[in-house]
Amino acid sequence: MVRDYNSKKKPALNGERLEQLALHYAGRYATTRAKLAAYLQRKLRERGWDGDRPPDVEGLIARFAELRYVDDTAFAAMRTASLGRRGYGARRIEENLRAAGIEEAERDTARRMAEKDQWRAAEAFARKRRIGPFAAEAADREKQQKQIAAFLRAGHDFDLARRFVQAEPGEEMEE
Repeated sequence: MVRDYNSKKKPALNGERLEQLALHYAGRYATTRAKLAAYLQRKLRERGWDGDRPPDVEGLIARFAELRYVDDTAFAAMRTASLGRRGYGARRIEENLRAAGIEEAERDTARRMAEKDQWRAAEAFARKRRIGPFAAEAADREKQQKQIAAFLRAGHDFDLARRFVQAEPGEEMEE
């Protein structure tokens, strides 16, 4: 006899179970209000609702935000710093935050932070990809074009990308 352990149907959600799911998710993952809402809506679709009144997902999320279990501003700052260290530029960071459901005001703060650290992010990207001053040998024109395209896809502006790509291997670069 083959047992299907996934066939065990979980009980429909009620207010307490929904709150426990939200608490578990917020405790385990750095998340945003939008991501938590999407998670809870998915769980409601999967398991159904067994409460007297319709589920108050927005009220639950507002309470979690008030208790700072979910903090979009802190999430945006953390994600901006993390992506900047990995070499991503302001435009790419902005898109990542928009996809995470961060509101415009928090994205604006994160954008200013990313623009302030754009040199370090571009330097990290060039070092990681061995471009310009971090390359073993100078790149030909075709390779430079590909390197500039990579910088642009990473969210950096063209002038900054060109400065790094056209730098000689071993060259000291200054902001």
